[in-house]
Formats: sequence, C-alpha cells, structure tokens
Amino acid sequence: MPMSYKARRRWSIILLLVWLPIYTIIAWVVLVSIPRQHIAIEFLMYAVAGILWALPFKNVFKGVGKPDPDG
Repeated sequence: MPMSYKARRRWSIILLLVWLPIYTIIAWVVLVSIPRQHIAIEFLMYAVAGILWALPFKNVFKGVGKPDPDG
C-alpha cells in the first residue's frame, strides 16, 4: 500500500532531521579513515556518499514539495 501524502511529508522531515546527520557522521568517519587520494578521486567519493543517503528513500521524497493531491 502506498503511503499517503501526509505520511510521506512526516517521514521526509524525520529523515532529514534524524537520518541525514547520522549518515553524515558515519560517512565522514569512513571517508576520513581512508588514506588521502588524488583530489578528483576524493571528490568522487564525497559526491557518491552525498547521493547514496537518499537512494533508499526516493519514494518518500517523491512529490513532497508539490501541493497535496488529495486535498
């Protein structure tokens, strides 16, 4: 069963306020523990880490910024 618009909005706020800071700390610890690489490789690693956090939650964020379709 798909989530309602209100549920997606609530979950998106929770994800942004709770999960994103936790993920940021985890990604930072992991990426800092890797030895220094060429600047382009480091940029790529941080870019991938910046995208990966949202992929599992793509459906939660879909359409949240638009007006309520049910209302």
